[in-house]
Amino acid sequence: MSRQPQAARLYFVRGRVQGVGYRDYAQRVASALGLTGYVRNLDDGRVEVCAAGPPDRLSDLAAALRKGPRFSDVRGVDEQEAALQRYADFQIEV
Repeated sequence: MSRQPQAARLYFVRGRVQGVGYRDYAQRVASALGLTGYVRNLDDGRVEVCAAGPPDRLSDLAAALRKGPRFSDVRGVDEQEAALQRYADFQIEV
């Protein structure tokens, strides 16, 4: 049985993404996709998402991050490669 290749991505989400349940949304989506990593608010108003898992699932997460939860207004998502690290699950960092 072969395992899917693993990758890691770092996303920086701009727009109205703090105070609207964005971190909970990102955690719910990432966990449902079986990804590991974290989500946290940044001081400049953006949200940072670091996720690890199969590349196709990371693409699904990126699409969901661009959509955002109901009361958010996502203006853009910057994506970059990240170093692959092991996380136990997907956490909200405070």
